[in-house]
Amino acid sequence: MASGSSGPTEDLGTLTDVEPLKRAWRNEKAAPEILRYETHLIYRVSKQIELLEGTVDDFTEDGVDPLMISLYQMDLDRIQFLLRSYLRIRLQKIEKYMFHLLLKKQEFHEKLSKEEKAFVQRCAEDMKKHLDESVLSHLPKNYQSILKQFTTVEEDDAEVDDMVPEPPLDTFVVCIAREYVGPSEFQDSSDSLAMDLPLEMEPGDLSFIPYRRIKKLLESRKVDLV
Repeated sequence: MASGSSGPTEDLGTLTDVEPLKRAWRNEKAAPEILRYETHLIYRVSKQIELLEGTVDDFTEDGVDPLMISLYQMDLDRIQFLLRSYLRIRLQKIEKYMFHLLLKKQEFHEKLSKEEKAFVQRCAEDMKKHLDESVLSHLPKNYQSILKQFTTVEEDDAEVDDMVPEPPLDTFVVCIAREYVGPSEFQDSSDSLAMDLPLEMEPGDLSFIPYRRIKKLLESRKVDLV
């Protein structure tokens, strides 16, 4: 390794965002909707991966103990797996709910990365073109919408787009409190089981609860999904 470069302990210490990345991955995997893209975290992780890849290459060229190289490579493989899985889960949700995201302009711009925005636009355009050419253009005019089952002349513009799948926010999830959560912090729910759900959570408490009720708590990082 070149003179002045950091030693093994310092290099391994660059992987400071493994736990935050695990948390982001778990939350994304368990949430029924796509969450806000972790811009700063993913940027830092990408830089840490680049640094660790350089360290492994340097060690290999300098003939460092193969066991040491193997340990570094294991750390590198672990963080790369987490990053790829996190991004893959998000892409799967984007593909499933792309029209819902496009209709929800504010959420679309707040939750997705620049690359994800371009991806969802391209996916939606390709899907619409494919359906238009293969199916919709051969149906009666009022059945050619990709968003509604059928349209009428008297149709209200505010009518629900019943062909657009939406994330099931009432899905029950398991969450763990990171700090105390009081009764007023749970979102209101019309669920008939609301009276049986927890009214407060202490740090470390686990709850099985509709996602809708803890959505804001997850966004404010007061709870994590399990």
